[in-house]
Amino acid sequence: MSAGPLSGRGIVITRPREHAPGLAERIRAAGGEPILFPTIEILPPNDPAVVTKVIARLERFQIAIFVSPTAALRGCAMVRASRTWPAGLRLAAVGEGTASALREEGFDAMMSPAGESDSEALAALPELQDLHGRSVVIFRGEGGREWLRGALEDRGARVEYAECYRRARPQSDPRRLLASWQSGGVEAVSITSSEGLANLFAMLGPTGGGYLRATPVFVPHPRIEAAARALEVRKIVVTGRGDARTVAEMAAFFARV
Repeated sequence: MSAGPLSGRGIVITRPREHAPGLAERIRAAGGEPILFPTIEILPPNDPAVVTKVIARLERFQIAIFVSPTAALRGCAMVRASRTWPAGLRLAAVGEGTASALREEGFDAMMSPAGESDSEALAALPELQDLHGRSVVIFRGEGGREWLRGALEDRGARVEYAECYRRARPQSDPRRLLASWQSGGVEAVSITSSEGLANLFAMLGPTGGGYLRATPVFVPHPRIEAAARALEVRKIVVTGRGDARTVAEMAAFFARV
C-alpha cells in the first residue's frame, strides 16, 4: 500500500459494481484500501418491450435527457441494439459524470450544467426554459424522482420515460465487512444515493447499522445528507459530484482528525 493522504484507511464503496473502479483506483492511489460492497445492483427493465417501443419513436423527440451514467450506458446500448440515433435529437446530461459516460459512447455535444449536478441544475439551463410544442424523452431507471418531468411539463413539454434498467438490493453476505468494521478496518463509507444508503442499513442489520452511524459517511449531494441524518448517521461530509472531489474531501477530513 502506497503512502498518501488516505494511507492505511479502509473505505467502503457502495455504488454499483460497474461504477466502482474509478473511485477505487483514486482511493488506492491516495494510499487507502477500497472495500467494494455494492448496495445497488443494476438489472434489465422488468418489461424491455416498453422502452423498446419508445426507442422506436426517437425521431419524434427533440431532446433526450439522461439522468445518470447508468442511464447513459444502458440507454445507449439499447438504442444501438435496434437503430441509429436520429440526427436532430439533442442530448442532455444531468451532470459531468453522465456527460462523461455519453462522451464514452461517442457523443461530443450535449447540454449539461456546470458545477453541481442534479435535476434542478439541469432544468435551470436556458435551453430548457420554453418547451412549448417540444417532446422530451428521459432515459432513467424504473421509479425514481418525478420532479424533472413535472418541471418540464410545466414549461410546455410533452415528456415520456425510457426506463432502460432497474435497481435492486444485492443479496450479499455482510459478515466479512462486519468483521472488518469490528476490527477497525473500516474508517469511511462512500454513498452515492439515498436508495443505496437505505439498502446498506438493511443489508448490515442492527449491529452493522450501529457501526455505520458511528463512521464518517461521504455523500455527493445535500439530499443524501438529509437522508443520512434522518437515519441518525453522526458524521456526514457533502463532497459534491465526481470521484476527484470525493477523494479530496476524504483526504481533507482525515488531515484534520
